[in-house]
Amino acid sequence: MIVWLDPARGAREHMRRDALLLQRLEAAPPGSADAEPVLRVFTFVPPGITLGAAQDPARTLDLERCRRDGVEWAVRPTGGRAIFHDAEWTYSFAARIDDPAWGGGLQVAYGRLSALVHASLAALGVPAVFAAARRVAPDPAEPVTDPLTPSCFASTARHEIELDGRKLVGSAQRRTHAALLQQGSVLLGDGHLRLADYLAVRGDRRERARAALAAHARPAGAWLADRDPARWADALAGAAGTRVRRVSGDDGADLLTPGEAAAYAPRP
Repeated sequence: MIVWLDPARGAREHMRRDALLLQRLEAAPPGSADAEPVLRVFTFVPPGITLGAAQDPARTLDLERCRRDGVEWAVRPTGGRAIFHDAEWTYSFAARIDDPAWGGGLQVAYGRLSALVHASLAALGVPAVFAAARRVAPDPAEPVTDPLTPSCFASTARHEIELDGRKLVGSAQRRTHAALLQQGSVLLGDGHLRLADYLAVRGDRRERARAALAAHARPAGAWLADRDPARWADALAGAAGTRVRRVSGDDGADLLTPGEAAAYAPRP
């Protein structure tokens, strides 16, 4: 595995890089050097928003307010719902599905990477635990197309990671015929609550969305005096074992698909 500590960038560039990592692994011949899994660790500067691949930006976000406030947004290659990326550590992981250590079926691959993330946080002193799969009754008044309301938290997946009974790590995975991409965020502070300011909702629904985010998520900042992402990259590399290659900054640029220089364009 390659652990790449990538510098902070904006939402569009981060999503472009993740899409290129997926393309790289999809095209790599099995067993070749290009087929080595890549775990990229990064943060968002400036803070921005990403949407799940199935979300309609115009229905999910107040795009005019995003433009006015200079909040950059992009559509993720993976699924899930909208996230405001601020005060967090973020990762993306690309591997071939036939990789014996990190590939496999959806639940197997998801579980392996979640275990790695959990082990890295435990090494840093964060008392996170795996969530017990459960469902609570969604509020029938909340349409599922609304991005972050109580119904968004109606289920907890088998391999999700919690802190004090609330979600700490949010992850989503996309699979092609040959490769997978998993993206995830570890909350360090309350920056994710800013999403409520940019949702395409009116009146008290904006505050309801903010309250739902606050009630169902738990940042780990209280356990992490040092929030340098390099510290987390070290912990991830240590938890991954001895067969890890470390790269930092622009030294990892060759991991992106060659000849793909155009900027990532958010879906209209």
